[in-house]
Amino acid sequence: MSVRSEPAVDTGAVPSTGRLHAAVGTAPLDVAFHESVVADAAAGAVVSFQGVVRDHDHGRSVLRLEYEGHPSAADVLREVAAEIAADPDVRAVAVSHRLGPLEIGDVALVAAVSTAHRAAAFSACARLVDEVKARLPVWKRQLFADGTEEWVNCP
Repeated sequence: MSVRSEPAVDTGAVPSTGRLHAAVGTAPLDVAFHESVVADAAAGAVVSFQGVVRDHDHGRSVLRLEYEGHPSAADVLREVAAEIAADPDVRAVAVSHRLGPLEIGDVALVAAVSTAHRAAAFSACARLVDEVKARLPVWKRQLFADGTEEWVNCP
């Protein structure tokens, strides 16, 4: 299911910032794109994060992943991004989550935040990623080398 794909940019005003981008879709994600969205002449720091598909989980060999999202995923992601953007230290926020089949090394989540100072940028980006992981209605199906599979974060 594709809710919204890259590189659409939502430049609507949000509290304390001029830019916010939040997207859920099947297109590959690009950290440079997200960093460009949050670029700001008043920002002395841009912190970005890439969640990359790894080849193992709890000692088991992972072959690939599949992500499925609830139809509300894009709205939830925008809410989370807007909450982080409401921090008066934050200049701009960009975050995207990928759906569909992903291979080892593919990027599943990208987040970028700009602020005037580095400590605030690191903190805001960490909060953004943590809130996305906690609240986004996206479920991960892991396919293991031994032929088994597991759903993660599934209600």
